Amino acid sequence: MTEVLNAQTFGPQPVPLIDLTVQYRAIQAEINEAVQRVMTNQTFILGDEVSEFETDVATYCDARDAIGCASGSDALLLSLMALEIGPGDEVITSPFTFFATAGAIARTGATPVFVDICPDTYTIDPAAIEAAITRRTRAIMPVHLFGQCADMEPIWRMATHAGIGVIEDACQAIGSEYRGRRAGVLGSTGCFSFFPTKNLGGAGDGGLITTDDAELSRRMRRQRVHGDVGGYTHVEVGINSRLDALQAAILRVKLAYLDSWSEARQKNAARYRHLFADQQLEDACELPYERPGDRHVFNQFTIRVRDGQRDAVLQGLRARKIGCNIYYPVPLHLQQCFANLGYSKGSMPQSEAAGCEVISLPIFPELTEAQQDRVMEGLVETLDEISRAKTVAFPINPAASKAA
Repeated sequence: MTEVLNAQTFGPQPVPLIDLTVQYRAIQAEINEAVQRVMTNQTFILGDEVSEFETDVATYCDARDAIGCASGSDALLLSLMALEIGPGDEVITSPFTFFATAGAIARTGATPVFVDICPDTYTIDPAAIEAAITRRTRAIMPVHLFGQCADMEPIWRMATHAGIGVIEDACQAIGSEYRGRRAGVLGSTGCFSFFPTKNLGGAGDGGLITTDDAELSRRMRRQRVHGDVGGYTHVEVGINSRLDALQAAILRVKLAYLDSWSEARQKNAARYRHLFADQQLEDACELPYERPGDRHVFNQFTIRVRDGQRDAVLQGLRARKIGCNIYYPVPLHLQQCFANLGYSKGSMPQSEAAGCEVISLPIFPELTEAQQDRVMEGLVETLDEISRAKTVAFPINPAASKAA
């Protein structure tokens, strides 16, 4: 009766893009116990909580080692530093990603070299990488975007042939798989973010690097503490990028649930596909592509709205209080801070088209069927509004309309 009254009085309930409170309530006792344990021990920086979490993630990813750090951005930066990349070097990456991907490259003094994406997966196009490799290229940084791995086999072959490193930006893709192997073991290093909205999210910032290379691991462990090897002895200049014990303790609790949450995201994605088919919206909206045989963990459920209708769809959904967002409206090669690199509009057509056409819908694990139905209802209503507006603006029979 209350739900009916609310719907009649206030209209349909809003659907958030992501709701972290539902997840927290389900594991609140475990989280609070982990936090209390750290508070009791009063060991807040690194320590056993962090080392045990590092071991857990290394096991989960099937990596030899894992190194906790302060953020996903720092994970990228530490990987670049460990590979001794700096001024005069080039790193090839995608322009269709969060800013930190290229920002970390620029922070070392190296030059980001952008190549376009594949239009189906939105990940870096391996066919475009080979032509971008020069004598100054020191690494390739593919991005596993929206929860799906980039096509890594050809990337790894090119990197091996050129004698350069591969840094996986897996910040959106923990638990995703490429040909049976988990993200994080497909390159020289794998970089993860534990920003709260990630599939494995903390109570603040946090990051981690996986690697099978013992020397890279040793370098990154000391570089995260200012290059200190102990006793205030610094063998190189590092940074301050340590994972807090509080974050590690919380993340250890959540890691045990990660696969079940990923499966819930996959279930929600599959249900979206049925709903889109039932409403016959496949022509109006292009659904996420899943590479056969790989594991997509759906950090985002990103659809594509063509014919210049994306912004109208965004506006319509938001007017109906349905959570949605654009990742990412302005590709990095067109950002003002990278204007000196010489890219112009039209130089990365697939990335630019994606920036104008993509929109992400709610996909979090706790999303209910009723909420999904509400998303689809709002999308159908919005597309119908757009269609009717076009009919009014461009009558089927202009002569009849003029006569009237």
